[in-house]
Amino acid sequence: MSFTMHGIPVSGGIAIGHAHLVSHAKLEVARYVVPQHRVAEESARFEVALHAVRAELEELRTQIPSSAPREFDAFLNLHLMILNDATLSRAPQQIIVTEQCNAEWALKVQMDALLEQFNQIEDSYLRERKADVIQVVERLLKALLGQPGHAPPPTTGSGQSLILVAHDLSPADVIQFKQHQFASFITDLGGTTSHTAIVARSLNIPSIVALHHARQLIRENELVIVDGTQGIIIVDPDPQALAEYKLRQHQWELERQKLKRLRGMRSTTLDQIEIDLQANIELPEDVEQVRENGAAGIGLFRTEFLFLNRNDLPDEDEQFEAYRRVVRDMDGLPVTIRTYDLGADKQINGVEHSSANPALSLRAIRLSLTEPQMFLAQLRAMLRASHYGRLKILIPMVMSLSEINQTLVYLAQAKQTLDDRCVPYNGGIEIGGMIEIPAAALALNTFIGKLDFLSIGTNDLIQYTLAIDRSDDAVSHLYDPLHPAVLKLVAHIIKTVNKAGKPVALCGEMAGDVQLTRLLLGLGLRQFSMHPARLLEVKQQVLQSNLREIAPLAGKMLRAGDPDRLRAMLAKLNA
Repeated sequence: MSFTMHGIPVSGGIAIGHAHLVSHAKLEVARYVVPQHRVAEESARFEVALHAVRAELEELRTQIPSSAPREFDAFLNLHLMILNDATLSRAPQQIIVTEQCNAEWALKVQMDALLEQFNQIEDSYLRERKADVIQVVERLLKALLGQPGHAPPPTTGSGQSLILVAHDLSPADVIQFKQHQFASFITDLGGTTSHTAIVARSLNIPSIVALHHARQLIRENELVIVDGTQGIIIVDPDPQALAEYKLRQHQWELERQKLKRLRGMRSTTLDQIEIDLQANIELPEDVEQVRENGAAGIGLFRTEFLFLNRNDLPDEDEQFEAYRRVVRDMDGLPVTIRTYDLGADKQINGVEHSSANPALSLRAIRLSLTEPQMFLAQLRAMLRASHYGRLKILIPMVMSLSEINQTLVYLAQAKQTLDDRCVPYNGGIEIGGMIEIPAAALALNTFIGKLDFLSIGTNDLIQYTLAIDRSDDAVSHLYDPLHPAVLKLVAHIIKTVNKAGKPVALCGEMAGDVQLTRLLLGLGLRQFSMHPARLLEVKQQVLQSNLREIAPLAGKMLRAGDPDRLRAMLAKLNA
């Protein structure tokens, strides 16, 4: 019987294929008491499982196809880091000894403690890394319980594609399936910044997450249509729906081929206004995809990955090498590196910041200013890397003149230290601020003179403006970039910064939403930064836009308060 499900679209396009259900370990384990004389044996059993999983992950690294995105290797490294971290490799053994319990239960107890820490992190990207902890624990549990890993997908007939259906899917799982034909991922869990989503986007595979019950409702080998643009799956479609989506799929593929021809073209509107299209990255390896899609630079390099899943902090040299690699690989194009945007209630090198409300607590620049040695090390690393290309520094979550002044004092200290060491750097390096808080947007004139450029982080700006946690399924439907308050704030920021004669970019998800490209152009935005996979589609919209025609309608949208009217006006703008 045919039925439809809705989830969060994370990678556009249409896939049609037969379902392959991926099993996953259930994290419900029993607790039993281990006699004192067998505690050492139980601890040794956990150690054996640890070595087995480590060997399994190392073996997977050797199986990564040369055609696979570099993210795969990075994600496997992350899982190995989690596995080797003492909080997962040693703490369960201590629990076994102190509680005289079985290894499975000790592992589950420690996992729950780790997940609670992740749940307190405000930043959605970092919070979703808890999925990686779960995936590593699942592998350990399978090793302890003597269960085999995921079986490979069944062999399909010629021309038949596979839709992988899972409760959750780790990058390591994807590597195991890479040698088989597959067309899409659909999962019960995940968000727009989960690793499944990142892998799907890097492969340009139509994919949907947060379907909740897909793994339970879909049967093995059932025909499935995945509309990764609309976030819809159709199970066991009727002939009419199947024919319609096959036509849409063909049209989509034709459009993708056409988009590739835009890579080397200048990004200008019909009335010859130059638009700067840059890319967001999380890992140095992402630069390859940035270059493949013809980005004019990197508008946002998130540095948090260097700080994740480790007991020690990355030192100045380690950070310097990562930043220098990106700057060199971009070969003279601008690279904007954001200082770490870590959240509250996350233990960093033994320093723990607890808060009843992490959303309003220490994170981003607030945290940096309370950890001067860590902040200075990162600033020195960035300054050193600036000698090798066009590097700019972006400060996240700025709110006040005081924060900027303190940041500039630390920057001066970092420069002085390098001067004392006779280390070269760009003395005129540009410093920018990320506007993510409504208060900062409204008080721009009080500190804009201290900064060289601004960047609008709409993901958090929308979240704070509407009091919506976009990762919470219960309220995520209320997360609305077209809310009148959001549009007025974004327009106010662009107008204020343009009037001050300084560059302003937008680097949130809005930048990569082709439905909003013309609206943002009409509001005066001239620099976008987005996921590399979305860049050519946005460029196509830019090339087909006339600013003289769209600016008046964009202005009218700012005065419209009714959501239905706003969407009707947006449709007219995009017609």
